[in-house]
Amino acid sequence: MGMPDTARRYTVEEVWQFPEDGNRYELVHGELLVTPAPRLPHQAVVGELYVVLHEYLKPYLDAGRVFLSPADITWGSEDDLVQPDIFVVASDEVTAKWDTLRTLLLAVEVVSPSSTHYDRVTKRRLYQERGVKTYWVVDPDARLVEVWHPDDERPEIVTGPLTWCVAEEAQELRIQLDRLFEVIPT
Repeated sequence: MGMPDTARRYTVEEVWQFPEDGNRYELVHGELLVTPAPRLPHQAVVGELYVVLHEYLKPYLDAGRVFLSPADITWGSEDDLVQPDIFVVASDEVTAKWDTLRTLLLAVEVVSPSSTHYDRVTKRRLYQERGVKTYWVVDPDARLVEVWHPDDERPEIVTGPLTWCVAEEAQELRIQLDRLFEVIPT
């Protein structure tokens, strides 16, 4: 006989009522994920990746737009709410409201000690369920990126050049990981 699921389930509306306390609150199928403010190395990598993606997308603004969190991605669900560190959405979905965003072409999470399990397991599964085209789990400590797609059972582990393309007709983006991780202060 299995144990009953007694964990408290939350809704997006409840999470939106939480006080601003510096923590990041997210939901996956009603499960509350709480992480503290990120460390400086995390933010350095997020900033660098955002700049690279922003520059890459300039000629392709009709295909995708890049954003940083905080952002409330819900897919219209009342029990899913995520805030990817960086994400690229289909341009035709961009309005003044987060809830119009449904098609994530790329989601990026930079792992920290407090977010590793959520990023690699919990949120990864949700991103796959929601059809996020490409999901990067960036690990600054290991200096690698796990690349996931919706049907993948295992990630591609990238330690060399990281590539991505916003659309079939677009030029491929190529990121040298050694250069990316140079931004991490020691």
